[in-house]
Amino acid sequence: MPADLILTNGDIWIGDDNAVGPQAVAIAGGKIVSLGTSDEIASYRGPNTQVIDLKGAFAMPGFIDNHTHFVEGGFSLLGISLREAKDEAEFARLIGDKAREIPKGAWITGGNWDHESWPMQRLPTRQLIDPVTPQTPVFVDRLDGHMALANTFVLKLAKITRDTADPPGGQIVRDGKGEPTGLLRDAAMDLVTRLIPEPSHSERVQAGLAAVKEAARLGITSVNAMCSRDDVALFHELLKDGNLTVRIYAFTPLPELDDPKAERPARGAVGDFVRVGGVKGFMDGSLGSTTAWFYEPYLDEPRSTGLPAAMWFPVGNMKRLVQKADQAGLHIAVHAIGDRANQEILDIYDSIEKSAGTRKDWRFRIEHAQHLAPQSIERFQKLGVIASMQPYHLIDDGRWAAKRIGPERLKTTYAFRSLLEKGATLTFGSDWPVAPLNPLLGVYAAVTRRTLDGKHPDGWIPEQKISVEQALACYTKSNAYAMFAQDTVGVLRPGHLADVTILSDSPFKTDPANIKDIRVVRTITGGRVVY
Repeated sequence: MPADLILTNGDIWIGDDNAVGPQAVAIAGGKIVSLGTSDEIASYRGPNTQVIDLKGAFAMPGFIDNHTHFVEGGFSLLGISLREAKDEAEFARLIGDKAREIPKGAWITGGNWDHESWPMQRLPTRQLIDPVTPQTPVFVDRLDGHMALANTFVLKLAKITRDTADPPGGQIVRDGKGEPTGLLRDAAMDLVTRLIPEPSHSERVQAGLAAVKEAARLGITSVNAMCSRDDVALFHELLKDGNLTVRIYAFTPLPELDDPKAERPARGAVGDFVRVGGVKGFMDGSLGSTTAWFYEPYLDEPRSTGLPAAMWFPVGNMKRLVQKADQAGLHIAVHAIGDRANQEILDIYDSIEKSAGTRKDWRFRIEHAQHLAPQSIERFQKLGVIASMQPYHLIDDGRWAAKRIGPERLKTTYAFRSLLEKGATLTFGSDWPVAPLNPLLGVYAAVTRRTLDGKHPDGWIPEQKISVEQALACYTKSNAYAMFAQDTVGVLRPGHLADVTILSDSPFKTDPANIKDIRVVRTITGGRVVY
C-alpha cells in the first residue's frame, strides 16, 4: 500500500531505546506504517505520496504537554501581558495604557505578573494602579494563578473591606492597619472572579484558535488540558470545524462531582482528538504566593505554613471527593506543591489502593509535585503515582525559593533524578500560561537547571539534573502512559498515530546550554503537516 507521506533522510529518535535510529518513516491513514532506511521506505512511494526530505534534520515523537490551561493560554496571547514588566512603574504603566485602550466598563484581567523579577521584589498593591484606573475594573493574576491584584474600584464592587473574613482556603492580604491591599490569595480570589463577565463565544473561539496555533508552532501534538466543561465543548467545536490540530486529554474540576446537573466525564476512545480523561483537584496553592502547604513555616512569612485549598475543607472532604471520583472510574489528578500537600494526597491515594482489595490501573497523578518530603519520593513508585511536573518552574523559582523555604527543604525540590532513580513515572509539561508553552525550554531546564537570573551556571540543585534522553522521554513516552495512550502515541512505531515533531537541531548533539534555542521546523499530527 502506498504511503500518504514519507519522511526521508532524517535523524530519527523513535522515543524508545534505539542506539541507531531509522532514517525514514512511511505514513498512511494517519498512522505510521513502517520505519527504516531511506532506501527501504522508498518502496512505499506511490504516485500521490508526499515526500519530505529532512536533509538530516532531527525527528521525534510529537511533544506531549502534561499540564496546560489551554484556553486560558489562548486568552493570554490575546490580552494584556505583564510578565515582562521590569519594575513596579512599568507594571502600572502597562495597566494604565490598557485602560485607555478598552471600552468603558471593560475589565482588565490576566497579566501573569511576577514581582520577584522587580528590583525591590515587593508585592504590588491597589495604590500602585488606582491613579491610572480610577473607573476601570482591574483584577490581574500573578503568573502562578494563586494570587491576583484588584484595584480599589474592584474591591468596592466586590464589597471587600477590612471587616470581610478570609474564606476557607484563601486570604485577603491586609496592610499594617488591617486594610485590604488589593491582593487576594487562592479561594479569596473567588470573591472577585464571580463578578467578571464571561467572555463571548466568539472571544472564546478566538482564544482557542490562538492556543491551537501556538501548540502547532512549538511542536506539540497532544496536551493535557485542565479545563472547564465549556472548554471541552469548545474543543469539540474546533474539531468539528476542522480547526483542532492538537489532541486534547482533558481534566474537569473535581468538585463538580457533587453537582447533580454536571455531566459525568466520559474518557472516550484513545484515538479520539478530544477525550475527557477525568477530574482535577487542588491540595494547596503555590510557593510564589506563599500558599503552598508545608509542614514547617516559610522563612519569610514565619507565621504561615501556607494554605490547604478550599476543597480540603471540611477536613476529610478531599478524601471523600477522590473516593467518589475513583468509584466513578475516573482518572484523578490533584495539584500539590508543598511537602505537606504532597504527603497528604499520597496518603489519600494509599488509603484508596489499600481499601480496593484488588489492584487497579489507577495511574493517580500529582500535578506539580514540586517540594517533596524525603519520605514521599519513594512512595510515588510504590503507589504507582505519576509525578506530573513542569521543569521551567524550577529555573524561575530557583531565583528566590531559598528565601522562602531554606537549604534543607530545597534538597528535594524538583527532584527529577531522585524520582527516576526510585523508578517513579515522571512526566513533563508547561502549566501554560503560568510558564511558556515551549517544551524545548522545559528540556533545557531539566537538563541544565540554570536559573533565569544566570546565577547558577552549573545548575540549581545540580544533583537533580537528568539526561536529554530522560527529559525527552518525559515529554513523550511517559506522558502517553500518563494519559492512557501508551499504545497510540508517545513513540514512533508501526500502528501508532503519526504524530511527529521535526527540529532544526538534534538535542542530543547540541550543547545543553543551547537546547532552548532549537527551533521547530515542522509539526505533523495524524500524518497531517499542521506547521
